[in-house]
Amino acid sequence: MTGIRLTAAEATIRFLAAQETEIGGRRVPLFGGVFAIFGHGNVAGLGPALHAAGKRLPTFRAHNEQAMAHAAVAFAKTHARRRMMACTSSIGPGATNMVTAAAVAHVNRLPVLFLPGDVFASRRPDPVLQQIEQFGDPTISANDCFRPVSRFFDRITRPEQVLTSLPAALRVLTDPAECGPATIAFPQDVQTEVCDYPDDFFRRRLHRPRAPEPDARGLAEAAAALRAAKRPLIVAGGGVKYAGAEDALARFAEAHGVPVAETQAGKGSLAWDHPRNAGAIGVTGSEAANALAARADLVLAIGTRLQDFTTGSRALFAQARLVALNAAAFDAAKHGALPLVADAARGLAALDAALAGWSAPASWSARAAKGAARWHATVARVTAAPKPGALPTDAQVLGAVNRAMPKDGIVVCAAGGLPGELHKLWRATDSASYHLEYGYSCMGYEIAGGLGAKLAMPDREVVVLVGDGSYMMMNSEIATSVAMRTRLTIVVLDNRGFGCIDRLQRGTGGAPFNNLLPEAAPPVDFAAHAASLGAAALALDGIAALEDALPRAFRAKRTTVLVIATDPAAATREGGAWWDVPVTALPRDAAQKRARADYETQRARQRPGA
Repeated sequence: MTGIRLTAAEATIRFLAAQETEIGGRRVPLFGGVFAIFGHGNVAGLGPALHAAGKRLPTFRAHNEQAMAHAAVAFAKTHARRRMMACTSSIGPGATNMVTAAAVAHVNRLPVLFLPGDVFASRRPDPVLQQIEQFGDPTISANDCFRPVSRFFDRITRPEQVLTSLPAALRVLTDPAECGPATIAFPQDVQTEVCDYPDDFFRRRLHRPRAPEPDARGLAEAAAALRAAKRPLIVAGGGVKYAGAEDALARFAEAHGVPVAETQAGKGSLAWDHPRNAGAIGVTGSEAANALAARADLVLAIGTRLQDFTTGSRALFAQARLVALNAAAFDAAKHGALPLVADAARGLAALDAALAGWSAPASWSARAAKGAARWHATVARVTAAPKPGALPTDAQVLGAVNRAMPKDGIVVCAAGGLPGELHKLWRATDSASYHLEYGYSCMGYEIAGGLGAKLAMPDREVVVLVGDGSYMMMNSEIATSVAMRTRLTIVVLDNRGFGCIDRLQRGTGGAPFNNLLPEAAPPVDFAAHAASLGAAALALDGIAALEDALPRAFRAKRTTVLVIATDPAAATREGGAWWDVPVTALPRDAAQKRARADYETQRARQRPGA
C-alpha cells in the first residue's frame, strides 16, 4: 500500500473533502464546507490545510463561533441530515463559544463536526495562552466541556490517530439512530506533526443513511394495537423528515383514515391543508390536534423524542396507548411505549401492508376534519391585520409574513413567544418550509440559522423571525450574510424585552419582574444597528407598512431587516396545552394560590413511569 506524507491537519481536511452523499440520485460532497475563526490554536495547522483545499472543501468566515456553529446546525437540518458542515476554532473562548451550539445539535439529533483547537499535547510550553488548568488532572482542557453535548468525542494526541478517529466520527454523524454532533479536539502541536498516511484513507466514500426494517414481532404487535384502536392519532416528529417519509406518511394517513398531528420538528411533514393534517400538537398546539389527543385511545408517535411540549408534560394523551416508531431505540422506549424500532419510511410501509383493509372509524376521521376546518378559520381570524393604529400582536405579524411568503419560502425561528405562535398558526407548505429550533430553544440561533438554511437552499426565500431579545443576544451574522452575499429577510419583532417569559411569570402567579424594559429606558434603534452591519433596514409603523415592505425585501439584492413594534402582553389564547413549570408550594398571595391549585390539578393528569 502506497502512502503520502502529510501533517495531521492536512490529512484531516483531505479526508473530509473525500466524503460524499447522495441527494436526488446525484453524488455531492457530504460536507458543505468548514466555518472557521482562526486563532493560535488552529491558524498554523488547520488554517493552511483549509487554504490548500480551496473549493474542494470551502472555508467560510463568521463573526462569532457560536453563531457559525448555529449556521452549521441549520445547514444540516435544512438538508434533513443528508449533508453537514464542520466548525473549527482556537483553544479558549472560541472553543467554549461553540459548546452552546453543540448542545443545540445534540438535543435536535443533528450532525455537526466540531474541530476545536486544543492545548499542546506535548505540554512543553504549558500553560499557554487561554489554557484552562485543572489542578488535579492535567489531561483536562476547556474542550472537555464538549463531552456531555457530543455524541462522539475524541482528542487527537498523535497524528496517526486521525486514521481511526475520523471514520468513527463519520459513523456517528451519518447514523440515523446515533446522529448528533461529533467533537475531535485537536491539540495545536499535533495538527502540525507529520505522518505517512495510506492512499486508501483518502479514497472517495459514499455515505447513504441506514434505513432499518422493523422487527417482525414488533411490527405484528404494533399492527395489532392499531387494529384494536377506535380513536387513533399519529404524532409526526422530525424523524419523518429525516427519513424522507413524508409521502409514506401521507399514503398511510389517507389509506387508514388516521389524523396526523405535528411536533415543532415534524411540522410540514404534511402540507397545512392536507385533509388528514390536524395541525400542531402539545403546549403550542392547535385546538384541533389537542382535542383529538385528549380523546385518542392510541397514539402512533413517529420520529419524535416525545419531549414535554409534545406530550403536554405527559398529561395531554396520558390515557392513550402509545406506539413509538423510531430509528433510535432510546426514543422508541419512552413513556412506556410499545417500541417499533425502524426507519420511519420503512416502518410506515410495513405497517401499511400489515393493516391492509383496516381504517379508523369514519366518525373519528370526520371529527378530525371538522376540527381542522374550525382551526383554519381560527388561524385566519387571529392572524388578520389589526385595525389601523393598533399595536400588532406577534400572530398578526407572522400572518402578514405568511401571506406574503412565496410558496417555497422557508421561515426560521428559535426562541421566545414566536415559536408557539408559529407552531399553532404558520401554514407550512412542505417539510423544508418550516425551520424551528425548539429542542434547545436557543436564543441567538435565529439569524445564524437563517444563514445556514440559505446556504443549504440558496434558491428559496429565507425569512427569519426574531424577537428583540434574541436579536440583542446575537446579530453578528447579519454582517456575515452581507459579506457572503447570502441574502436574508429578517423581521425583528420589538416588544421591549422578554415578553414570552413575562407572560409565563404572570401565569405562574408571579409579579412582573426583570423581563420587560422599563418605560423610561430609551428605545433601541434596531434598524440603524442593522444598517451599520451592512443590511438594508427599515423601521415600520404597523402591519400595512410591513405588508408593503415584504415584497420589496424579497426582491432586494442584499439582506434586509424589517423592524416592527409588537404588543408584549398579547399571545394567541386559542389552542395550547398544559406545561409543567413548577409553582411555589408555599404561596404568599391570592395569585400564587390560584396558580398552585391549578398546578396540582394538572399534575395529577400526568402519565406515570419512565
